[in-house]
Amino acid sequence: MDLGPSPLVFGGAPIGGLYAPVSPETAAGTLAAAWDTGIRAFDTAPHYGAGLSERRIGEFLARRPRDEFTVCTKVGRRLVPADGDVQGAEGFYDTPPLTRVRDYSRDGVRRSLEESLGRLGLDRVDIALIHDPDDFIEQAADEAYPALAELRAQGTVRAVGAGMNSAGALAWLVERCDLDCVLVAGRYTLLDHSAAEVLFPLCQRRGVAVLAAGVFNSGILAGPGDGATYDYAPAPAGLLARARRMRDACASYGVPLPAAALQFTLRHPAVTAAVVGARSAKEITADTSYLSTPIPDTLWAELEGLLHLAGALDGDHGGVCGGSVLGPGRGDEGGVRNRSAGDGLAELEAEPGQREVRQQAPGDAFGGGLDQTELALPQHGRDGLRHRRVVERVG
Repeated sequence: MDLGPSPLVFGGAPIGGLYAPVSPETAAGTLAAAWDTGIRAFDTAPHYGAGLSERRIGEFLARRPRDEFTVCTKVGRRLVPADGDVQGAEGFYDTPPLTRVRDYSRDGVRRSLEESLGRLGLDRVDIALIHDPDDFIEQAADEAYPALAELRAQGTVRAVGAGMNSAGALAWLVERCDLDCVLVAGRYTLLDHSAAEVLFPLCQRRGVAVLAAGVFNSGILAGPGDGATYDYAPAPAGLLARARRMRDACASYGVPLPAAALQFTLRHPAVTAAVVGARSAKEITADTSYLSTPIPDTLWAELEGLLHLAGALDGDHGGVCGGSVLGPGRGDEGGVRNRSAGDGLAELEAEPGQREVRQQAPGDAFGGGLDQTELALPQHGRDGLRHRRVVERVG
């Protein structure tokens, strides 16, 4: 999947007013800085600021040639007039007076995408994702996906997929639907490697591109100070201690922890690009600079030691370390390749505002790992053709 010269995708939630208002001038400056660094792919959703992110991205891209950028938006939340105050609703501020209604039906998906196109000022989007269908997983497969497949066949959408926090649920959808890509949030990071257990190998076998979001786990890997957050909630003490040990190991080599976190995610051979959100030009410029930060093999080895010792040292059960190792990735030394991890996080919070705790267990197709029957997935003769088709659609 060709997303442009940068391995980064601009994440549009922050400029939709996530956690705090963002002025129009600041949003435009952030997008301009992203473009200047070479980013040409932009991820947004109706959920992000009740359409504000889509409008801001659309206004910025209106001055750029259409064949020079890629836009990804999502379906599953329709926007309707709000009855009361929306300030701070679902974590977003200074948004239009709209509220979100979950709708994964065929008609809802088509209406949602039509409304998104209007806000974006486009006649098509490059990628459309089913957004957070944790509690609507069967309807997502039976209604939302076929609706997107029809739009793909018509050319309104070039590639279709799903965007979630749950690696297990995404694997369930990849098995059952002809997806071109998935966006997995927070499940392949220095603190949680659960996506590498089943989802990544499955995507590699079926030619499904992976967009990895939440590489900083909502903040803890950007700066594990007091009050740091993990998956949009206060970080557990043990997990915070683990992140601080990683930060100190990186500092001994003059490497910022966020640089190691970002490069870790991108080194996995299944990952096509990393989605990074930013609310200022300074943030997105810093994220881009992390790509060129040299990271020696000896640091990766120290991080590997911390990964193996984490459970014994801090007793933390929040992140997932199970058996993951650092090693060569993408054919170069010092990269990262995971051999084993559990899909064991209980909290599946794909976005702020979706704060639901679901216990995951092996064989739980909607949130946990897959059982041995599901692990023994057959190779599909069309996989190579599907991979080439994805490149043709979005490239």
